[in-house]
Amino acid sequence: MGFLIFLGVLVLIAVFVIGIYNKLVTLRNRFKNAYAQIDVQLNRRHDLIPNLVETAKGYMKHERETLDAVISARNQAVSANQAAASHPEDASAIQNVVAAEGALTGALGRLFALAEAYPDLKANQTMQQLMEELSTTENKVAFARQAYNDAVMQYNTYREQFPNNFIAGPFNFTEAELFEVDTPEIREAVKVSFD
Repeated sequence: MGFLIFLGVLVLIAVFVIGIYNKLVTLRNRFKNAYAQIDVQLNRRHDLIPNLVETAKGYMKHERETLDAVISARNQAVSANQAAASHPEDASAIQNVVAAEGALTGALGRLFALAEAYPDLKANQTMQQLMEELSTTENKVAFARQAYNDAVMQYNTYREQFPNNFIAGPFNFTEAELFEVDTPEIREAVKVSFD
């Protein structure tokens, strides 16, 4: 009889541990999926930038340095995003994306500030359309980032709760990194108005 009680307790503990493990897997997959949505929007943003630069090139011949800085920042952001997309659970990869996107936002801000001095560029239909698409994409990135941060917060909270923390550690459920925006320039979406 004692053996059956012992066996029953072991089965209950095993079911409990399996339940916690499966919930951790579910929550981890949820935040990975949420990052995939950020990835889609960042890729869309990155795809718009070469067209934007090409359109501006014809008008801003003397601003080559700024245009090159935008393309360089875009390429670094693409590279950082690819690394994070393949491993969204890697905190340093997420930090690299945030830093690269911040540099890209700064370079785009300088481009838009310079573009204000070129009335023909401001009036260009292609440029206006690209600016509108970029503005829409920036909003989508913000919404995707919020969904990702919500999923990460839920995962991190669950993995830190007792007794879940005893299961999370040995099974390598590490803390996930929020997609936090540290600088005020990045917090605001790129301003893209040519009024």
